[in-house]
Amino acid sequence: MEHFSIIQALCRAAMGEPTLALRKQVERLKDALAKDGEEKQAASLAGILATAERLKEMAPSRIERSRAGLSGETLGRNTPVPVDRETAAALAEIIFPSEVEGAAPLFNSTVTQAVGTIVDEWTDFEALATVDIMPSKTCLIYGAPGTGKTRLALWIARRLELPVVLVKLDGLVSSFLGTTARNIGNLFAFANRYRCVLLLDEFDAIAKVRDDPQEVGEIKRVVNALLQNLDVRQNIGLTIGITNHPKLLDSAVWRRFEVQLEIPKPDFEVRKAIAAMFMPPVTAPDSHLRLIAWFTEGSTGAEIEALVRTYKKATTVREDDRRGLLDTLRQFATLNAARIQSERRTLLFDGPANLFRAMRDDPILAFSMADIGEIAGRDKSTVSRQLGRQASKVDGGMNHG
Repeated sequence: MEHFSIIQALCRAAMGEPTLALRKQVERLKDALAKDGEEKQAASLAGILATAERLKEMAPSRIERSRAGLSGETLGRNTPVPVDRETAAALAEIIFPSEVEGAAPLFNSTVTQAVGTIVDEWTDFEALATVDIMPSKTCLIYGAPGTGKTRLALWIARRLELPVVLVKLDGLVSSFLGTTARNIGNLFAFANRYRCVLLLDEFDAIAKVRDDPQEVGEIKRVVNALLQNLDVRQNIGLTIGITNHPKLLDSAVWRRFEVQLEIPKPDFEVRKAIAAMFMPPVTAPDSHLRLIAWFTEGSTGAEIEALVRTYKKATTVREDDRRGLLDTLRQFATLNAARIQSERRTLLFDGPANLFRAMRDDPILAFSMADIGEIAGRDKSTVSRQLGRQASKVDGGMNHG
């Protein structure tokens, strides 16, 4: 190749701080040279790639550099966890980063950006320390059940390459409330010793309104113990509380959390993305994903996943038992009535013309006649005729009135 020495120098300079896309292009060039018989030049690029990989392995990552700035011990797989003195039951479960699903949970852009700032604070721990600022050490994640709160907390821990000390707070409450306060103290002492994410799930089990007349006075001391331990949480990890019932939390509890992140139910585009994420290995047409997203308005990610499972079952059974998408939606709506909005459920079981008209006229779906026909298992001329008859009935009714 003419001027290869210049190309070689450019590749060597660029691979000093390579991106994934850049590395891919250098690999493509190497393969192309090898295919053209330029073995020496291909070998030179292979050497540059190998050197860059060795340097990458030797250089500490941002996260590794940040963790090096943290005090605290490393939590290992054989580290004993604290137990309840009365029952000897473990007070927590340890989850390591390699055990957490790598795919990021799907949220709207606002939530995604907010989560990114939490991760960035901890990965830039050293930079913040230079201006005497510490990353947020407490975060409350709240929202409806099934919106992905626990999955998000685990994913944050994976990004930070920190193990999770997972505590189900409803299981922490002992019949001896004095024991519960001691268990809380032991858990926080454990979390303050090791670099970790302390994940307090079902947070409202303990952090109830202290003025609740249904609770005995001792529960107030338990809540106070929790608040005091949150106050002294060490800067060696993040504490995340999760609740489905934010209204049950004491106002003093809210003040202890520097970050208060609400996870909303997914919008149309996020619902479609969630359906696509759970669909493999089945391949669904884009129109099917859009209709699933449309019919699951107001649903959570967990409910969309349940519908996708129903869809996958319906498309993989014997040919004569397979259901079309509309029949699958009707089946799901019958077995999961509360998961589909009443208006959409009525359309499913109403005459096809009303459903077809709604699918055609909705600006989010913007279905063509061909789209509707494919979903309904009819040709577009049949769909058009049904819509025409429906329009004639409407017009006739108006004229008669």
